[in-house]
Amino acid sequence: MNDNALRGVFVQEPREVRVRSGDAQVQAWIMTPPNFDPKRKYPAILQIHGGPHAQYGYSFFHEFQWLAGQGYVVCFSNPRGSSGFGLRYMNCIHADWGNIDYRDVMRVADWLFDRPFVDRARVGVTGGSYGGYMTNWLVTHTQRFAAAVTQRCVSNLESMFGTSDYGYDLGSEFGGLPWENREGYRRQSPLTFVANCRTPLLIEHQEQDHRCPPEQGEQMFASLKVLGREVEMIRFEGESHGMVRGGRPQNRLERLRRLEAWFARYMPQRAAVRRRAVR
Repeated sequence: MNDNALRGVFVQEPREVRVRSGDAQVQAWIMTPPNFDPKRKYPAILQIHGGPHAQYGYSFFHEFQWLAGQGYVVCFSNPRGSSGFGLRYMNCIHADWGNIDYRDVMRVADWLFDRPFVDRARVGVTGGSYGGYMTNWLVTHTQRFAAAVTQRCVSNLESMFGTSDYGYDLGSEFGGLPWENREGYRRQSPLTFVANCRTPLLIEHQEQDHRCPPEQGEQMFASLKVLGREVEMIRFEGESHGMVRGGRPQNRLERLRRLEAWFARYMPQRAAVRRRAVR
């Protein structure tokens, strides 16, 4: 039924790998660009899912296809905290975000950096919701990435308690309410470590996002501006937390363009890639 639509359009099939991280085997996938040549060096993008109690799978996702079609190697994984691998695997990050999950994500990043067809100087990172949290965490704890895009993110757990539509329930995830575990909230908030960020960062938010309110991105943006770091912020009027999958078509397309343009600015293609991306 889709032959006419897909004829001449590049659609890549993800290849599954397993990456060792401590005593865990982290499930991951990699997608390569059209006309892939293993002897070439490509820019790459590490994608981090939301949740954290969610998972990527062997499935079609337009954003990954779009980026692969633009000439990027795309890598995505299920670090500990993800669902689908049992309660122990999912709950081991309880009240401890930015620890085991960070180590797992970085082991996957290590694996990506070590691919002979990946240009180590042109690797970026992005994610939305919890993936935005982890993107913020990575850029405040490592300088290995050339560029980053944090989407509908979390940066300050204390303020999120009072502004998110489910903030009142954060105590069950973070070992108590903010006034009961203030140090724990600050220890797990990327904003606490914002002065360490040297990675060019694009912050993307939706103005009607009640799950991860725009103030979470604004705090990162204002802090990085004061620090004199490379940062931009884009906000989509009238859109919710789910814009990427259910928003206005023009805004969904604009988001993809802004995402790719940011990476292209800091991770430019060094050779033309012949392709027609998924539209």
